[in-house]
Amino acid sequence: MLLRLLLIPLFTMSASGTKTEDGACQRHVSDCVAAAKDQARYDHYRIYNVQFDNVEQIELFQKLEEQSDSLTFIGHAREIGQKLSILVAAHRVADFADLLQTYKLQHRVLTYNFQEKIDRNMREVLPEDVDVDKYDWQHFFHLKTINGWMEHMAAKHPDRLSVLDMGSSTQGNPIKGIKLGSNPENKAIFIESGIHAREWIAPATATYIINELLNSKDKQVQNLAKNYNWFVFPCVNPDGYKYTFEHDRMWRKNRQLFGTCRGVDLNRNYPDHWNSTGSSSDPTRYDYAGPSAGSELETKRLIDFIRNNVAKEQIKTYISLHSYSQMLMFPYGYTKEHVSNYDDLQEFGKKAAAAIKAESGRDYVSGNLYETIYPSSGGSMDWAHAEAGIPIAYTFELRGPPDSQDLFILPAVEIQPTASEAFTAIRTIVEAAAEKGYYK
Repeated sequence: MLLRLLLIPLFTMSASGTKTEDGACQRHVSDCVAAAKDQARYDHYRIYNVQFDNVEQIELFQKLEEQSDSLTFIGHAREIGQKLSILVAAHRVADFADLLQTYKLQHRVLTYNFQEKIDRNMREVLPEDVDVDKYDWQHFFHLKTINGWMEHMAAKHPDRLSVLDMGSSTQGNPIKGIKLGSNPENKAIFIESGIHAREWIAPATATYIINELLNSKDKQVQNLAKNYNWFVFPCVNPDGYKYTFEHDRMWRKNRQLFGTCRGVDLNRNYPDHWNSTGSSSDPTRYDYAGPSAGSELETKRLIDFIRNNVAKEQIKTYISLHSYSQMLMFPYGYTKEHVSNYDDLQEFGKKAAAAIKAESGRDYVSGNLYETIYPSSGGSMDWAHAEAGIPIAYTFELRGPPDSQDLFILPAVEIQPTASEAFTAIRTIVEAAAEKGYYK
């Protein structure tokens, strides 16, 4: 009976006729479109961290993930001993607690009212029309401000920095980034972030990296800026990112419309073993891979940019910034099969994790994505490595740890140390790869 209650799809309708809480077009999250600035609420939603001790428990939670509209899974139930965080809708807390007791699952409650974290996070956002001179890494910023800041930096450093535009997104927002460096002999490093809309720490980290490359007094950083060309695109899912500020802080996908449902997980949409594992064909799911491989305009924009520039600009490194879990991962996501340069990528990743540990004391794990976090196909990193031929490719999962009580709602006080860790990891990887001759 408890399981049946948790599996009941509870659909309500907004004034526009769009499915909302809990049968949202992005499952578990309301698609509040009735009025401008309406925000989805998560009052008294709880975050549970659950441990699986037997196969029966794993199979139970696999079924719940597939069918329940009241639970948001942060990862997938896969193996005995695994711990998994789950966001539980307020009206299902009692049922979920009974389920845990009935099936004797070890667990702890990380957060009793998730909305409090969102409210705090929103107070850390500066207004959209803030002067770009006030851009910093103690606050979060709207898409317009991020783009304006890049334009501002290009105007201040016209000999070093230029603003690039991949083209428009599904809803007409520009996908902007920068190129730093112009030496045609240099090899290039490409960084993208914000492919998952709710991961605000990723675009903040990307802009921090731009600023460090431009303004750092550290000779090592200055040499990196001089000896490599850098492409950095802070927000490759601009529609979704905007939506998290205006309507739903936990939105993940883009904003493509499919009937009454919206959104494709852009990091499941790339045409490399598309929709073969760790993704869904259901448009209501948070990991919906799209109607076909490479179907989304945002995906096409990035693919076209890489294809047009990978040889001309000699792009040898691809970094995709995400949160959270503190992981430095390399291909593949769709299979446990090892890439040809697995040993090198593992070595570079471990060196980067050690450098982070020395800097901040934080523990990061390195490994291939399939074995380190969970199987997933159609990701940008796999495509960049396998299809575009970029030899050094990583997905970074930034702070916090896997059992973080913040989930994706990292407080602004964490921006600078998180971004510094990521940049330290990138520096370490680039230097280690250079020693192995990857940039010759």
